[in-house]
Amino acid sequence: MNELEYLRQVDLRSLPQLKPMLLDDLHSKVWQNLHLEIGLGPTLFLLSPSYAILNPAPNEIVNDFIQKSEPLLDYLKELIIKSLAIYSVLIDVNSYFIEQNNYLVLARLRERNSGGRIYEIKFYTHSPSELLTRYQDKIYIGRDFIDLFNFRRKYFGSKELILSLAEQYDRLLDRAQERLKRPMEYKSYFQEIQESINELKSEALEILQNLPPYIDFNKISEEELVDINAQYRTINHYLIELHDEVGEFENLLRFCQELEFVRYVTKYKKDITNLISYFNIKINGYLTQRIYQAKLK
Repeated sequence: MNELEYLRQVDLRSLPQLKPMLLDDLHSKVWQNLHLEIGLGPTLFLLSPSYAILNPAPNEIVNDFIQKSEPLLDYLKELIIKSLAIYSVLIDVNSYFIEQNNYLVLARLRERNSGGRIYEIKFYTHSPSELLTRYQDKIYIGRDFIDLFNFRRKYFGSKELILSLAEQYDRLLDRAQERLKRPMEYKSYFQEIQESINELKSEALEILQNLPPYIDFNKISEEELVDINAQYRTINHYLIELHDEVGEFENLLRFCQELEFVRYVTKYKKDITNLISYFNIKINGYLTQRIYQAKLK
């Protein structure tokens, strides 16, 4: 975990200016209460919205970074919130839990082998009064990706999220060997889920390869728009099939009292659920709206 070291090397002047955006009250309040978690070596440092270091006790490197990097951290938080508003439904579909926790959201950064350019962010919410005393009780919201130098995302960002599901499943298999009491008893379930993931990945990548990375609604025909919407819907159908298989496996694990492992499967299913919602609301929902608007002209 060297996110802090990577961020120390970023020149704020080199980052693209973020466009003004009207946010709803939910995203605005999350922005005001957003906590960052940034790693240095094996340690995650929790930063308050005003960049006070809440936990653990900071060292000289961390203190120096905070003092010199507040404008960069402001930029980072703005990028995160605006990315969530445009390319995610994580805040929307988890609004009940977020509101119950006074809009406190934790954003944990993980650098993605990109030289400090691209980050995977895991999001959690937690009760403000118990954040430090019961940190382990945080609620997982989901994950997203940001590129410090490119806000706009090809294919609505769907490709990165689908590839992430495949990567996460590989890590899930590793945890199964460590956490399951009788891993071989679930071999058929792991095989079925793996086949579903492989099908999702291959079919989705083939579909996306034949779609425009960005859609110019001023130039595209109504027929093309309808077809693109249908292609994205097909990808979502593969996600729904994967979700059902993972859900069945999760129920079996709970029945068999595999409590040391099932929480990881639940978290994985949450990511699939989030992506299905993203397709329904932000991709197919948006494209369908554009189709209806075109027909009403």
